[in-house]
Amino acid sequence: MSYMLQPQILLLREGTDTSQGRGQIVSNINACSAVVEILKTTLGPRGMDKMIQTNRGHVVTNDGATVVDLLDVCHPAARLLCDTARAQDMEVGDGTTSVILISGEILKEAKNFIEDGMNPQVIIKGFKLAQEHIDAKLESLAIKFDTSEEKKRNTLVKCAETALNSKLLAHYKEFFGEMCVAAVEHLESTLLDKKLIAIKNVTGGSIRESFLVEGVAFKKTFSYAGFEQAPKKFTNAKILLLNMELELKAEKDNAEVKIERVEEFQEIVDAEWKIIYEKLDIVVDSGANVVLSKLPIGDLATQYFADKGIFTAGRVPKDDMDRLVVATGGVVQTTVNGLTPNVLGDCGDFEEIQIGAERFNMFKGCPKTRTTTIILRGGADQFIQEAERSLNDAIMIVRRALKAEFIVPGGGAIEIEVSKLLRDYSKTIGGKLQVVINAYAKALEVIPRTLADNAGLDSNDVLNKLRKKHAVDEDGKFYGVDVDSTSGIQNTYEGFVWEPLNIKKNILTSATEAACNLLSIDETIKNPTNEESKKMKRGAGPMPQMRG
Repeated sequence: MSYMLQPQILLLREGTDTSQGRGQIVSNINACSAVVEILKTTLGPRGMDKMIQTNRGHVVTNDGATVVDLLDVCHPAARLLCDTARAQDMEVGDGTTSVILISGEILKEAKNFIEDGMNPQVIIKGFKLAQEHIDAKLESLAIKFDTSEEKKRNTLVKCAETALNSKLLAHYKEFFGEMCVAAVEHLESTLLDKKLIAIKNVTGGSIRESFLVEGVAFKKTFSYAGFEQAPKKFTNAKILLLNMELELKAEKDNAEVKIERVEEFQEIVDAEWKIIYEKLDIVVDSGANVVLSKLPIGDLATQYFADKGIFTAGRVPKDDMDRLVVATGGVVQTTVNGLTPNVLGDCGDFEEIQIGAERFNMFKGCPKTRTTTIILRGGADQFIQEAERSLNDAIMIVRRALKAEFIVPGGGAIEIEVSKLLRDYSKTIGGKLQVVINAYAKALEVIPRTLADNAGLDSNDVLNKLRKKHAVDEDGKFYGVDVDSTSGIQNTYEGFVWEPLNIKKNILTSATEAACNLLSIDETIKNPTNEESKKMKRGAGPMPQMRG
């Protein structure tokens, strides 16, 4: 009896690499674990920094989002995890390291089940059940804001300080916590647009020389001849915002003008000068004291306006111009024809001042002070850049807290409490799901464990103390890791280590979704590039063998 072998069907392009099955899931988990190991030591007040070498130099940071961006991860599964962290940073502004750590620990627990032969869909179902239970219980663990203005502001400051605890500015958290809250308070209460808060870096000086400008400030733009003769200070200034050039334009290389007499050439030159002077006279007659444009304002216009007692600045960055529109109430003009008083912006005090080695244009006392600028000082450029990233996280936290009504204790307290509740919940679930939910509960302990490890504490001892506190004491749910004491634990609510509830929810939800998404991938197909495909067709690469 003979059997005819069926020829193998070549479905995919030559050189296509495919990996599938449980081995592929385990491989994806291992790739994610590599990212987790890089970021793990950056968590918490005692987290370490990472030095990343790029084409444009090196960056020293412990900000999770920055590390993820600079790593340039190429593994597709690990990139999915990094994308989740980026989404967390864009939406919330903080908690990127926590998302990756929790997601990686959940996957690590799932890896044991996969290797034991459990179906990934059972694991995903268990994780989602755990997440639903967390969502139902988190609000009961939260503490409501005090509605009085003074106490609410104090809560916002404490949330900002908690965000700064793990950053470079931890030693100055009280100073910058107040500054971040003051900056956010100036924003419109409904939108809270982060773009209206600018951070300008000035190298030199002490970090405590940083200050908040209630208005708009930007570095002096490129200056033309006559700039120094212009006045540098106005009270109740009228500001004209332009998006046009005010300078004589050179003819194009391929321009051609046919003339028969020399006088005709002079007429062309005179017409150009007449047009530019007409524009300048219209601006002067408008009553503006300060003229700003996104495009260049040339030598002629700068000198002309200086003689008339008008300050000018061209090539103003777009972001600063947008903030000026909001602050002054001015309207950006693309032409000077038909200028009316209502398009001019108002500013109580305008001044150009020296800060360190830089000169800044300051617009303060604007009628609609919904914009602020933080002038950030510091010794080294690397230090200032990391400080800026730290402030960005704190500002985002304050924005979120202002919209929220509840806070939860930080320092790993909420993770330990949720872990305990999940273990109790798993006892009501039968079968394999009970084991999966228990594994999820264990994975949440990665946050307090890592906080303790990074602080040089005995993490096993700290976790045992925390479990005991949360199990026995009524106020035990507030106890988390204390990196400054020998006992290793503290009441983080009384210690003012607070986080907004919606941020903690977002962290746990994003981590769970990322883990479930990765567990549902059991095959990776990598198509060859066009270059690889051409090599194979020419016989330069290995050809797949056909079996028959």
